[in-house]
Amino acid sequence: MKSVRDFFELIKFEHTIFALPFAYLGMLLAAGGWPSWQQFIWITIAMAAARTVAMGFNRIADRWIDSRNPRTAMRPLITGAISMRTAWVGTVLASLILIFAAWQLGPLPLQLLPGAFLFLLGYSFTKRFTWLTHFILGFTDGLAPMGAWAAIRGSLFTPDDLPAWLLLAVVTFWIGGFDLIYACQDVDHDQQEGLFSIPALFGIPTALHLAKISHVMTLLLLGILGLVLKLSWPYWVGFVVTAILLTWEHSLVRPNDLSKIDLAFFNINSYISITLFLSILGAIYLP
Repeated sequence: MKSVRDFFELIKFEHTIFALPFAYLGMLLAAGGWPSWQQFIWITIAMAAARTVAMGFNRIADRWIDSRNPRTAMRPLITGAISMRTAWVGTVLASLILIFAAWQLGPLPLQLLPGAFLFLLGYSFTKRFTWLTHFILGFTDGLAPMGAWAAIRGSLFTPDDLPAWLLLAVVTFWIGGFDLIYACQDVDHDQQEGLFSIPALFGIPTALHLAKISHVMTLLLLGILGLVLKLSWPYWVGFVVTAILLTWEHSLVRPNDLSKIDLAFFNINSYISITLFLSILGAIYLP
């Protein structure tokens, strides 16, 4: 049991609750309401397993880089509080659970799974060769609502599947934008390591400006999504709240003051994910 607790601490499993609304957005819109409980349970399991795979492998792949970063040097895999064996076993078990969940959700999710694994595992290496790493992370997270949509509809490539692609774009810009903000605190380390982050390559002011542009794109795409699906007033209330929260997020961070990044990164973005989930749920059930 201790190994399980240690592994969950390594990947911050409790943060999964904030990631689940990504998948639920696609689930609700694809089903036009609440899906069957079997679909809901397996989508939840798949999402939790996918995040566990990504986080577990990221900790393994980045352990030497993390050990030289003062911000991450006390992570359990670096200090020895958790063994490499435990990290690998947890990651592999999560991968097997993800495969089984995809199988339970139907042929299309299972067919798409190799591509999902490519991004879940490959993201960890992108910072070594491309400054697009922030948006590749966003794209990887954006696969969650797309996967849930595929599980419910059994399709992704018809005109009726446009909302799934819009959700992918929404999450790509949203996550990419706040990852730009989060990466600002590692500029010195990333420059020393030769890593390809936008703040390290182009400076913090440029990164924060691009984060704002990314979140403007997020709102634009959310607006298009609402118009395409003709969503009712609760969605637009959530849209306004999301715009306010994003504005608040950017007000907390300055090029010369990054002290409130944790508040901007964790708290506000969890509020946004829950707001979007509730607003879409309300738009489906309220006229």
